[in-house]
Amino acid sequence: MSAANENRQVPQFACVADDVRMGQRVRLASYVNLYGCEIGDDTRLGAFVEVQRDAKIGRRCKISSHSFVCSGVTIEDEVFIGHGVIFINDRYPRATTTDGAPQTEDDWKMEHTVVRKGASIGSGAIVMCGVEIGAGALVGAGAMVVRDVPAGSIVAGHPARLRGPALELKKRESQ
Repeated sequence: MSAANENRQVPQFACVADDVRMGQRVRLASYVNLYGCEIGDDTRLGAFVEVQRDAKIGRRCKISSHSFVCSGVTIEDEVFIGHGVIFINDRYPRATTTDGAPQTEDDWKMEHTVVRKGASIGSGAIVMCGVEIGAGALVGAGAMVVRDVPAGSIVAGHPARLRGPALELKKRESQ
């Protein structure tokens, strides 16, 4: 991966910091905001996507418009993220400390989240910090993921509950 600006094709109105590690053939829409993150080869990011420092996105992923990938999130290869998906990295967010001073990096605990290879997350889903979404899992649109999602399963609802196996995964395994 290269951090050199001359190897990037950054569209007008995209904000890509110099410390972004971007793979080959990454496609960015306008109005993305990327800083301190890693984006793998052949990944596509839609308009108004923000990827924060220390987030990692694998190869051949599609991150749809208006999605937010915060620090502490790792998205493995071939993952689909629908429109308006939000990841959370702080279970107890506060603007200030107990004495009223603005919080610093030392005043909160980031919790990591992992989305395993080939998983799909539907539009409008919210993914709470500290969870793992298993390989090939499918998270329904609008779901609120508060627990780990087993590999190859479908979850939906608020909170997300197990609905069954991901049929597409079963089809791929039988071929």
